[in-house]
Amino acid sequence: MADSLLFNPRTYDPAQFDPETRRLLRATVDWFEDRGKRRLIEDYRTRAWLADFLAFAAKEGLFATFLTPASAAGQEDQRWDTARIAALNEIFGFYGLDYWYAWQVTILGLGPVWQSDNAAARARAAELLAQGEVFAFGLSEKTHGADIYSTDMLLTPDGNGGFSATGSKYYIGNGNAAGLVSVFGRRTDIDGPDGYVFFAADSRHSAYHLVKNVVDSSKYVSEFRLENYPVGPDDVLHTGRAAFDAALNTVNVGKFNLCTASIGICEHAMYEAITHAHNRILYGRPVTAFPHVRRELADAYVRLVGMKLFSDRAVDYFRSASSDDRRYLLFNPMTKMKVTTEGEKVIDLMWDVIAAKGFEKDTYFAQAAVEIRGLPKLEGTVHVNLALILKFMRNHLLNPAEFAPVPTRLDAADDTFLFEQGPARGLGSVRFHDWRPAYDAYAAVPNVARFREQADALCEFVTTAAPDEAQSRDLDLLLAVGQLFALVVHGQLILEQARLTDLDQDVLDELFSVLVRDFSAYAIELHGKDSATEAQQSWALGAVRRPVVDEARSARVWERVEALSGEYDMAP
Repeated sequence: MADSLLFNPRTYDPAQFDPETRRLLRATVDWFEDRGKRRLIEDYRTRAWLADFLAFAAKEGLFATFLTPASAAGQEDQRWDTARIAALNEIFGFYGLDYWYAWQVTILGLGPVWQSDNAAARARAAELLAQGEVFAFGLSEKTHGADIYSTDMLLTPDGNGGFSATGSKYYIGNGNAAGLVSVFGRRTDIDGPDGYVFFAADSRHSAYHLVKNVVDSSKYVSEFRLENYPVGPDDVLHTGRAAFDAALNTVNVGKFNLCTASIGICEHAMYEAITHAHNRILYGRPVTAFPHVRRELADAYVRLVGMKLFSDRAVDYFRSASSDDRRYLLFNPMTKMKVTTEGEKVIDLMWDVIAAKGFEKDTYFAQAAVEIRGLPKLEGTVHVNLALILKFMRNHLLNPAEFAPVPTRLDAADDTFLFEQGPARGLGSVRFHDWRPAYDAYAAVPNVARFREQADALCEFVTTAAPDEAQSRDLDLLLAVGQLFALVVHGQLILEQARLTDLDQDVLDELFSVLVRDFSAYAIELHGKDSATEAQQSWALGAVRRPVVDEARSARVWERVEALSGEYDMAP
């Protein structure tokens, strides 16, 4: 029987969604399956532009249905629904990150538009989506990266209420084909934040000059230059501080998509890896008969399950967010940072097992091993997002507030708040519900209880051995602390989702045995930091724990992993 925890195209039926969503998700899977593995890999290797895929998406109205908010909708099923967007991310990741990327940067390009009060620009975006066009997000620059304080895209007033824009953008996905590019710049006549402008450009305009694709890939990650590009009132999306907020809030919306893309990559690679290893005979035995191989594959499996549980639960907080409930601002960088780095670990564990097979040109695994590296590095590095989540640590661990329980959010609702997030500040004041009840509910699961000891120890660290003022400027030390905090948050949402889905407790116990080991490893890393005090070093060694070993439990989990052999192989 197929493993219900993993996506499998052979058995996929997203019954949790409305009929049109189910139809579109299944149609997308069928398009890839009909295309076949050989064509999929060949397009990846030859860096073919995604014209056939975009034609399919246009014909089905895929992007228009999923990415047009109800306020701009022309059809009943159009809405911005994070649950079904997450499901499509997973499918795209499963078949190839190039397809996901064209969709992802379309989402980013739409962010400033759907946050704008410019009715003409919103109507134009809705019409372009209906026509099957893609979008782009013109934020980064070659010299400054995403440092929007230093943008060199300059807008000079033209004397008629508009501007003339000149400057370059770099690392802009879909910049070769976007019907609308949301471009960030600054006015030449106003200094400081009041001079910021977000405006809409068309990649086919004569004043828009495409320089090159900066990566060797089917993804078109462009460098482009505007030369006296005319920006009229209907093109202006945001001005002043609102333009700055729109940039950060768009990234909040977009970076969530990285976690489910990572999950899809790992799932496809896992089917290949386990099927190969289980059917390869070495010294007269299947490779999967060796204890170290079983451990690596079982660890990969439970890590992947943890990725899915965390991401699914994070959707609920994202969709339930409001100006009074901004908990998503922690869970969002967690999905971007923690889930995607877990994806790297999953691939590495499997690659250690399948070894040379992971390089072969007729495998999905070969591209998965490359593409999984990109996701932790997009929409802000791991370091940036770790530093971000540290802003929430004290309130989350020590200062809980009362919130009504957040239900599973699979309803066909429009997530309007995502485009009404408001000013991108005040992170230190965000409050959270108490994390302890999620752990208390599974106190009888041995490794959950063991990990809870480590989580309580982290609270002790924050109250008795927290970094002092000088150490607060030592980002190297702070990032080690951030990894410990991230594990507690990771475990919390995993446990909440496990409760909601009645997860098999063997799988949960095995997963937390991995998290116990991870916490111990990060504690030892903290112990070795140059600036760690004696009190911090002592705390770190005291937080090390050994997981609770249960050979019978591990054997039952291994049976689940072993059963994945032959469960899915993409047709040629």
